[in-house]
Amino acid sequence: MTAILALLATAATATVPAAATASAPDMMTDPQRGTDAPSADDVIVTGAQTAGSDDYTINGQTTATRLPLSLRDTPQSVSIVTRAQIEDFQLNDVNALLSTVPGVNVQFSDTDRVYYSARGFDIQTFQIDGIGVPFAFGIQTGSIDTAIYDHIEVLRGAPGLLSSTGNPSAVINFIRKRPTRDLKASASAQYGSYDNLRLDADISVPLTSDGSVRARAVGAYFDTDSYLDRNHLRRWTGYGVVEADLGPDTVISAGYGHQDHKSNGALWGALPLLYSDGTRISYDRSSSTAPDWSSWGVIDRQIFGDLTHKFGNGWVARLSAIRRATDETNELFYVYGNPDRTSGAGLFDYPGAFKAPTRNLTLEAYLTGPVSLFGREHELMLGVNRSAQSYRQYSSYGAINQPVLLDTILAGGAVRPDFPAQYDLSLDRHTRRETAYGMVRFNLADPLKLMVGGNVTHAVSSGTSYGVPVNFDNMRFLPFVGATLDLNENISAYASYSTIFNPQTEVDRLNRVLDPIKGNNLEAGVKGEWFNGRFNASAALFQTRQDNTAQNAGFANGVTFYEGVNAKSQGIELEVGGRLAPGLQVTGGYTLMRVDDEQGDPARTFVPRNTGRLNVSYSPPALQQFKVGASVQYQSRIYYNATTATGVAARITQGDYALVDLLASYRLTDKLSLSANLRNVTNSRYLTGLTYDQGYYGAPRTVLGTIRIAY
Repeated sequence: MTAILALLATAATATVPAAATASAPDMMTDPQRGTDAPSADDVIVTGAQTAGSDDYTINGQTTATRLPLSLRDTPQSVSIVTRAQIEDFQLNDVNALLSTVPGVNVQFSDTDRVYYSARGFDIQTFQIDGIGVPFAFGIQTGSIDTAIYDHIEVLRGAPGLLSSTGNPSAVINFIRKRPTRDLKASASAQYGSYDNLRLDADISVPLTSDGSVRARAVGAYFDTDSYLDRNHLRRWTGYGVVEADLGPDTVISAGYGHQDHKSNGALWGALPLLYSDGTRISYDRSSSTAPDWSSWGVIDRQIFGDLTHKFGNGWVARLSAIRRATDETNELFYVYGNPDRTSGAGLFDYPGAFKAPTRNLTLEAYLTGPVSLFGREHELMLGVNRSAQSYRQYSSYGAINQPVLLDTILAGGAVRPDFPAQYDLSLDRHTRRETAYGMVRFNLADPLKLMVGGNVTHAVSSGTSYGVPVNFDNMRFLPFVGATLDLNENISAYASYSTIFNPQTEVDRLNRVLDPIKGNNLEAGVKGEWFNGRFNASAALFQTRQDNTAQNAGFANGVTFYEGVNAKSQGIELEVGGRLAPGLQVTGGYTLMRVDDEQGDPARTFVPRNTGRLNVSYSPPALQQFKVGASVQYQSRIYYNATTATGVAARITQGDYALVDLLASYRLTDKLSLSANLRNVTNSRYLTGLTYDQGYYGAPRTVLGTIRIAY
């Protein structure tokens, strides 16, 4: 792996003139490497801001440890998607964005619910400015607009040091845009295939002459039809934040975010993929079983605030709070079964109306700073976190289990039932998580750093789900160990061991809640940085385990019961990111892995074993107002072993495929630019996921044009 990085270094050095290196701003690197490293006094926010930068990397992150470490100094795999990459490739929602991140897979179970995975296992926790916000039901419902975020950090592996619960897969940290001390404003208008319309605006203003009080507001409106029959999505997003210097060492901020997601003609579930005899059903790419009245509605509101104080001796303290309220209002139409190839009989409906309010309050405080021991200066991080969440789901069903014909529902002929006005409380769950965490980064020698830490988490749940108790009371200690060793001026070796646990609410055949999932991640590799951190590369070997994961084991007395299963993934990850030459930006990576069960047989076969990501843009130095680029997302074959309603076993397969996107932009003036994005250039036909025996096809070739103005 060192040889791989050395080759990258040789190629980069050959193409970047000395002037490019000399002009690069200082990044977070250690003094012994020849550049100035910022002290803790210089870093008082969660994550550096990248707005206005053309770079596709930030050589610093706080997702892994809360310490402002460079990517090279972090003994875990970290990917960053900057605002420049988001705007170049028009990654306007989180699904499009995460599809470009190395090692991350995005799979749709229906049009408005998404499963994310990394290293073979589900990602179930997002962070916002470093504060964990777990999915209420283990899956993301509704799209997330990226307009309000400056950049996104993805930490792969078991993020147990700073995430109280989760899977050994990854954590996604969304870093919000923050106010600037001077006036900045931008706006764009977009139009594309299927009447895709998007308008957004972003303004940051100083409220005092010296910028000590400042504010920022962001808004985005999105309205589009779809390649899927009868499907339509409207989403609007608003965000505002005010930030103030209470003194030279103290910053306080508060803000509010609001997103309204509404889709019609929306799938609940997807297309049945098999006839009753086990053969595949052929569909048009636009096929959908959803009638026009089927809809998902998700309103997400967030109130947040934080207070950061720098002490004179290099210590930094931060207190954060986020109150999140999410409300779902859905009327949905589900189809199950397998139709007979001749008569079409064998399908049944399951229409349902749902209301689901979720309320979450999370408080966190942490402290970081240097400590002197044995004649050397080390770094210490301590923190506490408390999160309380309530989740309720109210349901109302029309006439269920009625036979339907495939041709009728594909034509949108499903009639909206008269849902009972009285909704039943089908799920009522309350959880609380309390965590204390800490870590010491020992400076054992100039080239050698050792990190030792962990967290203690107490997780409690009470309530019922469809009449079944979902109570647990768990406490766990999660250790973390990591080390980095500088091999030379540009390359370091690293290794880490991280852990996680995740309480479950599924029950076994005796109605007992399953024990928590336990997971760990062991990885080792090499990392390199060049040009003051503007170009980074890494190569890693990893082994990830997830034990006792709930797996469907049957259905009895009106209740689905589960059993815990163990699985292990092993693999290799290669990644690059940053400025490879003047005007040339690149990010990407390749993951090769296997996922096996306890018997050594392939497990979670709906997760691709090979994934490749490459995002490249180039602006010629002699014609800097012009930019071209390409993005490639590749995944290998996936499959799902299904059994039809008549007992026929069949394997559903999606072969390997690649999606290719192109971009071109031209800056007419310093403030005005035009761009075009062409997606799925080769018009590849593919299923968006195979987590069960239903699925639907992804979008065909589309085009999007953008006009943007910035001051």
